Amino acid sequence: MLDPELLERITARRAELDELEEQLAKQLAEVRTERDELAVAERVLERVSEQLAGERASAAPMSGQVGGQAVMLIPHRTSDVEEATLPPDYQRILAAVRQAAGPVMAREVGEVVGVDVSVKAKLEPLRSKLVRLVDRGWLRKLPDGRFTTRL
Repeated sequence: MLDPELLERITARRAELDELEEQLAKQLAEVRTERDELAVAERVLERVSEQLAGERASAAPMSGQVGGQAVMLIPHRTSDVEEATLPPDYQRILAAVRQAAGPVMAREVGEVVGVDVSVKAKLEPLRSKLVRLVDRGWLRKLPDGRFTTRL
């Protein structure tokens, strides 16, 4: 005859293992789902990266429309995009930053390129152009707000 105490311990252990199996099956399903999601994300990232690389490769200044006015779009700096593709005012800004003995404030650039720096409304568009050149990789902006050329 079977020992009732031993039989009870076996039944209890079997219940513990069943519960553990259920938890592990749930975790395994979650892991598989996350892996599938990561695979999809990886494919999307690859496609977007390829698309961006293609767009950057073909980046050249193009006319765009903003508020019904034609504007020149500034290309990202890459090895195959020359400074000469920038609009003349952006070329003058780059030249002013290069000619400076070190990092410069927007006001100093404005003095070189002929902007009336005493009028804030005339200085702010210049600052926007400097920031746009930073965003596109043509210049660097230091934490103190000064601008300098890229290395």
